[in-house]
Amino acid sequence: MTGHGLDPAIELERLQKKSLKDEVFEYLHRRIVAGKYSPGEWLRQEELSTLLGVSQTPVREALDRLVSVGLAERVPYRGVRVPELNQDEILDAYVLRTILESAAVRIAAENISDDQIKALFEIVAQTRPLVSLDDMSRHRQLNKAFHISIVQASGNSLLSKLYEMTSNLFPDWMLYEYMFRHPELLQVSLDREYQEHRAIVAAIAAHDAQQAVAATLLHIKHLGQELVDYLGIPTGRLQEKERQIGLNPVPSAEE
Repeated sequence: MTGHGLDPAIELERLQKKSLKDEVFEYLHRRIVAGKYSPGEWLRQEELSTLLGVSQTPVREALDRLVSVGLAERVPYRGVRVPELNQDEILDAYVLRTILESAAVRIAAENISDDQIKALFEIVAQTRPLVSLDDMSRHRQLNKAFHISIVQASGNSLLSKLYEMTSNLFPDWMLYEYMFRHPELLQVSLDREYQEHRAIVAAIAAHDAQQAVAATLLHIKHLGQELVDYLGIPTGRLQEKERQIGLNPVPSAEE
């Protein structure tokens, strides 16, 4: 653990500003997104407790939360580790996310309330100033909240459960981790994401289901390209999966 360049005194000072379980979660979240823990690496409860100078209870709760949001996986009788996702799992999550999110945004455009629209615009606005590598943990959480809020606005509880399970398997944290290693990509990626999120919310707010779906599919298509560019997913395999669900070609959000 000490090989990760941590300063326990600094981390303990940070931990005193919020509830311990929240701060331990934020700390581990930042380290995973920043690539400080490798896929397959174990997150040992006792070691983290000793390192941060806190009891094992908030560490255990933080690890449970990491598992729930997909940044960690619990292996029976062994503990918690950073997930190792193979290409098949990544592509399956991409396909299911495409199907579920496009269905949800269509329904949300019909059912969403004014308060829910306002909340979506607020989430998008909160992401705008988050442009540095240090902001990526918070940015990722807001990004996930944005998409889950849209699905919840559909009013379909089963769809929400299926989507949350799927989104936990989508390797967005690996995309953020790649940008930590290639910061020159950060601004372009975040600018595009911001504009695409605004386009999605604008279409939903106008109750234009067709436009909302088009904007959503365009956004997901760009995420698929990042899987190719950043994670080395073969283009042919991605395109074949897209063809199977009718995603290729994707309509432009302006059409």
